[in-house]
Amino acid sequence: MAGQAKPGFLGRIMLRKSVDQVQAEYAGGELKKTLGPVNLVLLGIGCIIGAGIFVRTGNAAALHAGPAVILSFVIAGLVCAFAGLCYAELASALPVSGSAYTYSYTTMGEFAAWIMGALLLLEYGLAASVVAVGWSGYVVSLLKDFGVVIDPAMTAPFGHVIELKDAAGVVTGTTTGFFNVPAAAVTLALTLLLTIGVSESANFNNIIVAIKTTTIISVIAVGGYYVLTHMEQSLPNWQPFIPENEGPGKFGFEGVARAASIVFFAYIGFEAVSTAGQEAKNPKRDMPIGIIGSLVICTILYMLVATVLTLMVNYKELNVPDPVAVAVNALGPQWAPFAMMVKIGAITGLTSVILVLMYGQTRIFYTMSRDGLLPGVFATVHKKFKTPWVNTLIVGVIVAGAAGFFDINTLGDLTSVGTLAAFAVVCLTVIFLRQTRPDLERGFKVPFYPVLPALGIVSCIWLITTVELHLLVFFGWFIAAAIVLYFLYGMHNSKLGKGVVVRGHEPPPGELPH
Repeated sequence: MAGQAKPGFLGRIMLRKSVDQVQAEYAGGELKKTLGPVNLVLLGIGCIIGAGIFVRTGNAAALHAGPAVILSFVIAGLVCAFAGLCYAELASALPVSGSAYTYSYTTMGEFAAWIMGALLLLEYGLAASVVAVGWSGYVVSLLKDFGVVIDPAMTAPFGHVIELKDAAGVVTGTTTGFFNVPAAAVTLALTLLLTIGVSESANFNNIIVAIKTTTIISVIAVGGYYVLTHMEQSLPNWQPFIPENEGPGKFGFEGVARAASIVFFAYIGFEAVSTAGQEAKNPKRDMPIGIIGSLVICTILYMLVATVLTLMVNYKELNVPDPVAVAVNALGPQWAPFAMMVKIGAITGLTSVILVLMYGQTRIFYTMSRDGLLPGVFATVHKKFKTPWVNTLIVGVIVAGAAGFFDINTLGDLTSVGTLAAFAVVCLTVIFLRQTRPDLERGFKVPFYPVLPALGIVSCIWLITTVELHLLVFFGWFIAAAIVLYFLYGMHNSKLGKGVVVRGHEPPPGELPH
């Protein structure tokens, strides 16, 4: 950059990585194009089915939508479809690692990338905390089946009032939560595994996907059988299907929309389909099939799960971290072995999700540190384990603290807000790149441009506005703090700003694959 005039303020914060350079880095290592539409659909199902359906469905039904949470899944799935198609176009044009952070850096510039990095902290870091709380709920329920009861104050967020019930379900008193020990413990244990270096093989991942999917289908099948054989007992739980509005975001259609922002959490992970664009045999045809196909199938599965849950038990009983466990417990003692299998399946799937989400967060921090936007310690690799150990420990402590001290609704809502905002930026990125680089080769293009990207932006913002004001205020302060941090540190230490060319951002050896 010597001899060149320094860019102005706007030019500086919009300093971009070269699209041509990014593409050149991948030109020599072209991935083999082996994935057809069926492969992509199965990949999407495996990535989508996870924490949301096991954890957040109950909260959405109990507090906001009632049985109509079924409709909330349709709304959330449609919003994801808009964003998913935009992800697919970016992935086909920019074959890079680093997720939406790198897309933003390459298209809209450094400041947008920094904001995206902050949003991804909510999408990955806080999401891991949400899943950890759900994991805790299922473990506590499973241990109770074996007669092991953990002090409720040690399994709830700080200050949360818990009703104590006897074996008959009668309230006998209350206690106050102090710290969710199981949630923090599993997070710290997985942090140590990631620090040492855990390699997740494709076969292991396939087993986890099979367990999660089998668990979901089993709940639908057995729950459906139970409902059909207990219609007189079940149907009253759907009266009314859409409870009467009780205030902002509490039931009625407004509540259905609010619940959509909650169950949106259940679709986190579908972006993985878009990142497979370089391996698709025919991206223009296969990518939309993979994204829309997996979203449609998962939406149907989610709607069926929500149907049996809200028919098996009254929706008011589902405001818990483990709604599926509550439902299978309602089957009665004769179904106890099945209930245990479902809980074990949920725990297994949730453990894998926590691991992958935490890895995703460490990878984002690692990439940002390589770019100079975060201190170099986040990219420090352990000499023996070859992992970014300091980075991993910091992420682990943050995730464990959040899971231990905060309630699942607050954590989940902030995750959804951050993810929705990130998706809106991705949709905007597609429009921006179409305008600035119309000549760029794209393996896949969003159909009905610019209508679908615009609908993606509007629908994401709409769902964000359904969240409670105090959470939006917190989100605003979070973004404000991130902006201040950029101008105090990131802007002055950016390697791109200093004219330093940063090579690829492959994760250090010994880590999980993307």
